[in-house]
Amino acid sequence: MTWTNPLTLLRQGWARHRDRDRPVRTVVSNLPFEDLKKRDQPNRRYEGNVIKTNKYRLWSFIPMNLFEQFHRMANIYFVGLAILNFVPVVNAFQPEVALIPICVILALTAVKDGWEDFRRYQSDQQLNNMPCFIFSRKQMCFVERRWKDVRVGDFVRVLSNQIIPADILLLHTSDPNGVCHMETANLDGETNLKQRRVVPGFSTLGEPFQPQAFDSTVVCENPNNNLNLFKGYVERPDKRRMGFGIDSLLLRGCTVRNTDDAAGIVVYAGQDTKSMLNNSGPRYKRSKIERKMNTDVLFCVVLLFFMCLIGALGHSIWLETFTTMPSYIVPDSNGNYTPSVLAGFYMFFTMIILLQVMIPVSLYVSIELVKMGQIYFITQDVELYDEELDSRVQCRALNITEDLGQIQYVFSDKTGTLTENKMVFRRCTIMGTEYCHDENAARLAVVNGANEEEVTIFQQTKLPPLFPLEEIQDCHTGDRNHANTQVTAANRRRSKVAAGAQSDMAFSSPLETVVVPDRKLMLEVDRQMASIQKGPYLDFFLALAICNTVVVSTVTAQRQRVKGCRTSAYSGGSFHNMGQWFRKASLRKVFSSMKFFRRGGDTLAEPFAKDEDVPDMFHSLDVSDSTTGQKVISSESEFKRRSEEVCFEAHSPDEAALIHAAKAYGFTMVERTPHYITIKLPDDSLLKFEVLDVLTFDSTRRRMSIIVRHPHTNQIIMYTKGADSAIMERLGNVFSDMSQVDSVAKQIAVRTQKDLDMYARDGLRTLCFAKKVISENEFKAWFAIRQEALAAIDEKEERLMDTATYIENNFTLMGATGIEDRLQENVPETIQALRRAGMQVWVLTGDKPETAINIAYSCKLLDHEDLVFIFSTNRKSVCKMRIEDTLGEVRRCSRSSGAEAQSRGYIQLVIDGPTLSMAMSDDLVEQFVELCKHCRAVLCCRVTPLQKSSVVKLIRQKLRVMTLAVGDGANDVNMIQAADVGIGVSGQEGMQAVMASDFAITRFKHLQRLLLVHGHWCYSRLANMVIYFFYKNVAYVNLLFWYQFFCGFSATAMIDYWLMIFFNLFFTSAPPIMFGIMDKEVSDSTLLSLPELYKRGQHSEGYRRSTFWIAILDAFYQSLVCFFIPYWTYNGSDIGIFSFGTPMNTVSLFTIILHLAIEIKSWTAVHWVIMVGSVLVYFIVTLAYSAICVSCNPPSDPYWIMHKQMADPMFYLVCILTTVVALLPRYTLHVLRGTLAPSPHLRARQLERLPPSYREQRIREWRGLRDTCIPPSLRSQEHSSSACPSA
Repeated sequence: MTWTNPLTLLRQGWARHRDRDRPVRTVVSNLPFEDLKKRDQPNRRYEGNVIKTNKYRLWSFIPMNLFEQFHRMANIYFVGLAILNFVPVVNAFQPEVALIPICVILALTAVKDGWEDFRRYQSDQQLNNMPCFIFSRKQMCFVERRWKDVRVGDFVRVLSNQIIPADILLLHTSDPNGVCHMETANLDGETNLKQRRVVPGFSTLGEPFQPQAFDSTVVCENPNNNLNLFKGYVERPDKRRMGFGIDSLLLRGCTVRNTDDAAGIVVYAGQDTKSMLNNSGPRYKRSKIERKMNTDVLFCVVLLFFMCLIGALGHSIWLETFTTMPSYIVPDSNGNYTPSVLAGFYMFFTMIILLQVMIPVSLYVSIELVKMGQIYFITQDVELYDEELDSRVQCRALNITEDLGQIQYVFSDKTGTLTENKMVFRRCTIMGTEYCHDENAARLAVVNGANEEEVTIFQQTKLPPLFPLEEIQDCHTGDRNHANTQVTAANRRRSKVAAGAQSDMAFSSPLETVVVPDRKLMLEVDRQMASIQKGPYLDFFLALAICNTVVVSTVTAQRQRVKGCRTSAYSGGSFHNMGQWFRKASLRKVFSSMKFFRRGGDTLAEPFAKDEDVPDMFHSLDVSDSTTGQKVISSESEFKRRSEEVCFEAHSPDEAALIHAAKAYGFTMVERTPHYITIKLPDDSLLKFEVLDVLTFDSTRRRMSIIVRHPHTNQIIMYTKGADSAIMERLGNVFSDMSQVDSVAKQIAVRTQKDLDMYARDGLRTLCFAKKVISENEFKAWFAIRQEALAAIDEKEERLMDTATYIENNFTLMGATGIEDRLQENVPETIQALRRAGMQVWVLTGDKPETAINIAYSCKLLDHEDLVFIFSTNRKSVCKMRIEDTLGEVRRCSRSSGAEAQSRGYIQLVIDGPTLSMAMSDDLVEQFVELCKHCRAVLCCRVTPLQKSSVVKLIRQKLRVMTLAVGDGANDVNMIQAADVGIGVSGQEGMQAVMASDFAITRFKHLQRLLLVHGHWCYSRLANMVIYFFYKNVAYVNLLFWYQFFCGFSATAMIDYWLMIFFNLFFTSAPPIMFGIMDKEVSDSTLLSLPELYKRGQHSEGYRRSTFWIAILDAFYQSLVCFFIPYWTYNGSDIGIFSFGTPMNTVSLFTIILHLAIEIKSWTAVHWVIMVGSVLVYFIVTLAYSAICVSCNPPSDPYWIMHKQMADPMFYLVCILTTVVALLPRYTLHVLRGTLAPSPHLRARQLERLPPSYREQRIREWRGLRDTCIPPSLRSQEHSSSACPSA
């Protein structure tokens, strides 16, 4: 380990601190300063690339770990008592002995922390020593170094399939178009490729990269954790600036794909990289039980104070009773006796030391162990395992498992959470004419009816051959039906394995990619292609094909996973074999009856058919750039087959559905570069559009635009897609100009709006498409402003937004699409179960109200018999009036009779984003919250991510309820973090929601088992364990307290100190931990059948203040019995102090263990082993200690005392009688409660003993009786009521 001057470290740290305060980061090349010392280099103040996630060094582990542990007040308390015991006037027993309990606790925690930190250290070392290539000025080439050697300002080269070592500004790539493809699966879980482009002006085709010639300065923003935003500019020596954004930044931890090599300059390294700034580790939250437990610890402190005060006063009064001091009271060195008042003061602290176990120091460690065990069983639950994705539930917050059992409000996203987020193209409207795509609907109906698992098409390197050779031969030669059966079964087996692997392409299942064209629309497209080769229909499909961010590749352009050559395990004719199977499968029978027409009159091939020949590789096209307005036509006939095999890697399922729809009509994007897009038209000709600019989608504008130059007309055209409100409001004066009442444009807009409303009612997601022709002068003026905005650092986003808003107007509407997003399986059942469990379910979505309402009815969030109030207005006065009127109606419903309430049904609320903003204003928020409190369900539409989090915070703070938020996308992160428990769904939208969540699941249906089963178990187990811990400590420490009344309150203990320590550390520590991990109050099947049992956690019935005090009173009673029965038994005898205390210690152990046995609901072999083992360990340790401890605690030693006691029959009689008397009240209470007033959980356990058929009948009767007990007007407030008591 090298020595570094502390002053140097201080200067470097101060320099970095000053750098963070600067508004921007300036980076220059390190090459001119390569020979200088590190302190003289211009980039020295920036972080190096060494990653250090471990907290400790070998020399700093003990002090740092102790410092962290002493942040817990309980540890400070016990260390203070141990130190206090070293003061002679107040010590209760040997000072060294007092250190043992806290030292054991601190040591166990330190070992756990040290092991975790050592594992982090090993991971850091492995990462820091990975190889990379850094340019060296001395050797004038890229040389191999380690990741830890990379510095800001270095030039780094990354080869294909290598991981990027730092955040690198891309300056060169082997791709002739200056493009580098990057896979971010390690960062955000998205499997589709991201396209990065070289900073403008730094890529020269055919010339090698020369880092030594780089003489510019890079100015960028300071490090931040925003993965989607990066801004800065490169300043040339002549002061010219070229702006760049996130599309020029290679992110650390990502992998370069489909690019031979890429190079650039490092702008962020190590802890400053975006990936490390997003790596926050496990989240820490304080659970509801923990907050309540801390209050009860304070009650124990108060109780301890009064007990010590009684001891101090008693000792002082006892000393006053003596006229002369007895001989056993020793004076000080001067022969003086301590005054009684001062002796009582000293005794107060001595009693604190003696009774310190009243505060359960081991409770915190035990809770950590219990939660680790609970998390293990949650993650190992096979019912929560997703076989298709090969993923299990993730627990990212390690200390709020019990909060899963107390949820009262559930806030859910819609798209990707309730739905599959697999978009299926259903229908479209073009120029006011609607095309229903009945044939495609029939195909989807067949797919649904067949109930077959979707087959995800992976790259050829990912899977073995789809079907064995024998099965393929059977398909060709054997019986057709028999072969179909074999192939279908084989496919189902393989689909599970295939889906478990990580897909190379997102949104690529046949459900999403296969579109059957509408016959009438196909004829219209063919007519325009054959006659004028231009028109609104062609423009519409061109907009579908190019207005996106899709990356184009080919089926045979494999995304390699390892370096070097690799033999494909996928046979060359695999797609041919797949096509053969599809043509022989049962779906073919449906499509064989449908007559599709191809251009030229030929019959259109089956939708699943593939071309027979698959080329080995996709050669670059040799096409001439058309500047004369002529079409660019490929001269290679083989291109026709290659273009059929293109693959699209989309950033969202919407884009995938639209581009595959365009492909179905013959408009296929075959090539995409930063500057050009090539589209193959239905007649196999090619159009090569020059891309002038792309205005990406954002949640504020809610639209995306691409500006291109048309190769035919040389016009500058902007194609735009977006939400209907974002497009319709920018159609110019179509609706406002009264002179255009009968204009064609207005008629098209009106008809299109009607079709959009119909799509929304059908639950389809809608998008509008429009175009605008821009003049050359207008574009040049606008583009200059745009470039200035791109090169800006301050207010860059606002300036870019202003430029986009300025150009996006006066659109010409072309049409709209309707895309279906299907519900996930068992969503209605899950929502119904959550409601029966007393939870209020809210859905917060950005979709149109009509679409959201349709989905809400489909998933049973809304019911047709319910009373639904829809709020949608732009005026606050109207909003206030609606809320007041509705709230009055709701109050009348609550006061009405049961028959009237039964006829009205439940109350539901639907509200859109603008109205929600007004309802949450200061003057309306109280009424709005009261209205929501009476609603069974609330559906918020057109809401922004910020509104989602605001709604969650509002309900959580105003109603003081436990909230849970579940979502799958980046727009749900704020909502997830605002809730008490955040659930991320690892679906099609990447891992942003998962990374911000406390728990992660793969399907919405898993929420039912996670809450109703594991949430219930975790809450009841931990609540019972915490109550038991308080009881155990109070019951044991009171033995010492009662003895003080017979020893002059002298803080004398009748139990050996070592046995007292062992009692809590070893003899009684394992049973409560086992109880907190493994006890099952009710089985999982019963909990799922009777969701009403979940309400116990919502009402905190397992851990109430009354439950705590009842346990404390029971502990006082049992301690009295355990003390006085042995006392009366041995009163008047001549036994020693430890002979008197040993039966009490043994009886206390039996009582505490059997008390837990009464509370255990389900016995397993583990329970028996630990319970019996604890008793055996007690006797073995006590016997051994009594045998070897000759002079451990003079003058009274426990030598051979246990052996003598066990030889006396009176010892056994005392143990049996005392234990029975101590536990008799608790056992009697359990018997009477189970007989006269059984709890719902007890009745549920009784149902489990019944035969299956009779049990199902009783469960149905229970549900029916429960429904009749609660009228509909009150069911909306189920979270405040319990299950029907007489069920």
